[in-house]
Amino acid sequence: MQQVIGIDLGGTAIKLGRFTADGTCLQSLTVATPQPATPAAVMMQMVDAIAQIDPDNQTIAIGVGTPGPADATGRIAKVAINLSGWHDVPLADWLEAKTGKPTILANDANCAGLGEAWLGAGRHFQNLILLTLGTGVGGAIILDGKLFVGHQGAAGELGLITLNPNGSMCNSGNQGSLEQYTSVTAIRRRTGKEPAELGALAQAGDAEALSFWQEYGRDLGIGLTSLIYVLTPQAIIIGGGISASFEFFLPAVQAEIEKRVLPTSRLGLQILPAELGNSAGMAGAAKLAMTLSAVKH
Repeated sequence: MQQVIGIDLGGTAIKLGRFTADGTCLQSLTVATPQPATPAAVMMQMVDAIAQIDPDNQTIAIGVGTPGPADATGRIAKVAINLSGWHDVPLADWLEAKTGKPTILANDANCAGLGEAWLGAGRHFQNLILLTLGTGVGGAIILDGKLFVGHQGAAGELGLITLNPNGSMCNSGNQGSLEQYTSVTAIRRRTGKEPAELGALAQAGDAEALSFWQEYGRDLGIGLTSLIYVLTPQAIIIGGGISASFEFFLPAVQAEIEKRVLPTSRLGLQILPAELGNSAGMAGAAKLAMTLSAVKH
């Protein structure tokens, strides 16, 4: 049975998995991201880890999720957030030269979306979006079962849509983006607390925390309204660390969407928590590698 490697490259850790075509993860491995995470150091660490996870050289392709946009052909890491010196790094070429295996890259949130669509909360839907609520807010769009990356490969930056034109400045240059209301950073700024702490307080019935999550859900729901009108997905999957408090903000999200979105645009829409946790990116990268091997053979 064909096997591929999925790699999730992060600022602190590199996660690798060896997968079969039916989505079984035969083996996984996590190694530390070298510091400083220069392109050459990261590549050597990856090559070493690939040799460990595939000692008998059984895999036929490699997929890599990188923290930032890849080009439309999936060859070049354009920039990588939190990694030093990453600008237009031809990572796919480098890995192919070192391993002899066809390699493809994609943005890590896109990989997480593919992973959830393949093996997680999105597996019953052809049209869905994933929103990852973490340090920042990332996203992925799956249309007709395929990842939508847009003209230059950078589509799906769902966290950067405008929520409030006069809101806080965003690194993107936008003001009051959805990310400025729904990321971990935004929660810290608004409350002085960590999301996990607010989740625990809400669990214990703390009125202030419960009311915070209601406000949070309202903001998230308003942001999702714009995305629903444009994409009319069958499902919206919510991942990232903040999704641990899904039950506390979901009712407000749903109420906002019901109020603001025409019934024709949200017929049968499901809002679901992501299922794969930290392994979504690795699984999605493997799915990418599968498509590559299908093309090559």
